[in-house]
Amino acid sequence: MKKAKFDMFMSWSRQRSVQVLIFIAFVYVVLVGLEVPFVFKTGFSLVSQEGFAKNRHLNSKTFVLESEEYVEERKAPNRPVDAPVRVLDQSRPERRRIRELHTLLSNLAFNGSSVNMNSTDGFSGILKSAKEAFDVGKKFWEELELHRQEAIPVDYNNKTEECPHSISISGLEFQEKGRMMVLPCGLTLGSHITVVGKPKKAHPEQDPKISLLKTGQFLMVSQFMMELQGLKTVDGEDPPRILHLNPRLRGDWSGKPVIEQNTCYRMQWGTAQRCDGLRSKDTEETVDRQVKCENWIRDNNDTHSEQSKSSWWLNRLIAGRTKKMSIDWPFPFSEEKLFVLTLSAGFEGYHINVDGRHVTSFPYRTGFALEDATGLSLNGDIDVDSVFAASLPATHPNFAPQRHLDMSNRWKAPPLLDQPVDMFIGILSAGNHFAERMAIRKSWMQHQLIRSSNVVARFFVALHARKEVNVELKKEADFFGDIVIVPYMDHYDLVVLKTVAICEYGVRVASAKNIMKCDDDTFVRVDAVIKEVKKVPENRSLYIGNINYHHKPLRSGKWAVTYEEWPEEDYPAYANGPGYIVSADIANFIVSEYDSYNLKLFKMEDVSMGMWVEKFNSSRPVQYVHSLKFSQSGCVEDYYSAHYQSPRQMICMWNKLQQQGRPLCCNMR
Repeated sequence: MKKAKFDMFMSWSRQRSVQVLIFIAFVYVVLVGLEVPFVFKTGFSLVSQEGFAKNRHLNSKTFVLESEEYVEERKAPNRPVDAPVRVLDQSRPERRRIRELHTLLSNLAFNGSSVNMNSTDGFSGILKSAKEAFDVGKKFWEELELHRQEAIPVDYNNKTEECPHSISISGLEFQEKGRMMVLPCGLTLGSHITVVGKPKKAHPEQDPKISLLKTGQFLMVSQFMMELQGLKTVDGEDPPRILHLNPRLRGDWSGKPVIEQNTCYRMQWGTAQRCDGLRSKDTEETVDRQVKCENWIRDNNDTHSEQSKSSWWLNRLIAGRTKKMSIDWPFPFSEEKLFVLTLSAGFEGYHINVDGRHVTSFPYRTGFALEDATGLSLNGDIDVDSVFAASLPATHPNFAPQRHLDMSNRWKAPPLLDQPVDMFIGILSAGNHFAERMAIRKSWMQHQLIRSSNVVARFFVALHARKEVNVELKKEADFFGDIVIVPYMDHYDLVVLKTVAICEYGVRVASAKNIMKCDDDTFVRVDAVIKEVKKVPENRSLYIGNINYHHKPLRSGKWAVTYEEWPEEDYPAYANGPGYIVSADIANFIVSEYDSYNLKLFKMEDVSMGMWVEKFNSSRPVQYVHSLKFSQSGCVEDYYSAHYQSPRQMICMWNKLQQQGRPLCCNMR
C-alpha cells in the first residue's frame, strides 16, 4: 500500500516537473522572440559590435560603385591615434550639445575712428589700408546679404565667354600695355607663342643679383626674362610665375651664356633648370621625347662657330652617310641681333625653339594648369618687335568652382560642440582657392580627431575683388560649414588680420586649449601635432613651430622694412607662418590687445605673432618649442606640417598616410 502511494507520488512529481520545464521553455521562447528584433536592430551590439560592423554597413546602404579615392580610403587600415579619442555618448546628450552658429562672419571688426592713423611709429600705413579694406568689404557683404542685382553673377555653368583664337600685337603696343600681353582664356594643349625681338647690348651693372661682386666692382650684363604669369590671388601679392625663362647672354656667375628656367608657386621659387651648353644626358628624363637642354658652343665665339660649321661639312663629305655627325651651334641669342622664339605647350611640358631649332624643354610642375597662364610678360635687356599667340582656347574656363567642389554631405564639417576642444586650427585661404580647400577637406580634415570634434578646423577667408567669387564663396560656406569670412577686402599686407580672427574664434567660439595657424597649401599631421603639444605641461604658455632666432629685417628690395616700422636690428624670435601653435592664454591676450587698440599690426603676420608673444612673455614666461618638422619649404621626413603642397599632393600624402601608416612625401615636381 505504501509502495503504491509512493509510486503515485513519484509519477505526479515527474508530471509536475515536465510541466514546469515546458513552462520554462515557453517563457524562454517568448523572451528570445522578443529579443531577436532588438538584437538585429542594434546590429548585435551586445554580442560582437566589431564582427558585424561590415555587414551592418552593407545591409543599411545600397551597393554602388564608389570613386577610386573612396574605395582606397575604405580599404585603408586603421591606425592607432596617439591622442585618446572621446566617443560620442548617445545616452548622455546633455554633455555633447551641438552649438548653433547663425553667421558666417568673423566677429573681428575694425574701428578706424578709434585708431590714431597719423602715428609716426611706422604702423599708420597698415592701419589706413585696414580701414579702406574693411570699408570696401562691408559694402560687398551688404550687397551679398541683400541680393542686389549687380552682385549676382550670370550662371557660369551655362555661360561661355568667347575668346580670340589668336592674338597679334606690335612691339609698340606691347610697350604701351606695360610689356604684358593678356591671354584671356589661358593656354591649351598645342598653343604656341612667337616672340620676335632683339637682345640689347651689354651694360655695366653694379648689382646684377646673379653674380658675386666686391664693393666698387661692376659687371657687363645682358639678360632678359620671358614669363607666363597667372592671376594674382590678392592685392599686393606677386602673380604666380608658371614659366620663368631667363636667357643670360652676359653677367651670369658662371661667366658663360646660360638659359635658366623655373616656376614660382605661391611666391616660392622652385629648383631652377639651367642649360649651359651641354646636352642633357641620355639617362635623364625627356619632355615629349625632347631633351631638356641642347648643346651649343660654350664660348659663343662667332668665328669659331663658322669654323665648326665648315669642319662639319668637310667631315660629312669625308665620312659620308656611315657615321652620325653632331652640330655645335652658337648660343641662340646674340646682342643686337634679331631672333624668333617660339614657345609651345606639349603633353608633358613647354618647348622653346629659337630660329627654327629646338633649344630647351621644361616639364610641367604641379600647382598650375595651362589655363592658368593668362599673361605673357617680357622684361630686361630686350627690344620687342612683335608678339603672336595662336591655337588658343576659344572659350573661357572661368574660375568654375563647380569643377573643384564636391558638394557631398560627406565633406561637411562636423558640428561644433558646446564644450572646450583640445585644439583649434585656423587655415588661411583666399576667396578663389576652391581647389585648395576641397583638397584639405578630402585629406587631413578627415582625421578622426577632427571628425569627432575634439579638434576643430576652419578656413579664414577675406572677400575677393571679384564679386562673383564672393557669391560662390558664400554658397560654399553655407554648404560645408567650415568657412569663416573676415569682412574686409583681401590684401597681402593685411593677412595679419586673419591671424587675429583665428585667435578670436579659437578662444571665444571654439573654447580651444591651443590654437594652430596654417595656410591652405599646408598638410597637417593632426595626431603628431597634438602629441607635440602634449609634451608641454598644461599649465605652461607655449609657442611651437619652426622658430627663427636673430632674424634680421631687409632694408631694401620688395620686402624692405623701414626703421620706422621696425627700428631694431633683429626681429624677436618668431615661428614660420605655414604652421605654428600658441596656447589659449596667448591668443586671448592678442584679442584683448586688439580690442583695446593696443595691438601692433605688422605686414608680415608670422613676425607679428613673434612680436605679440614677446610682449606676452614679459609678464608671463612662454615655453618656446622649435622643430624643423614644421617644414617651411616643402615636405621633410617625418613631418608635422608640410608647406607648398598642391591639391594633388595633399590627396597623395593623405592616401599614403592611410595606406602605409606613416608620413611620406609626394614630391611630384
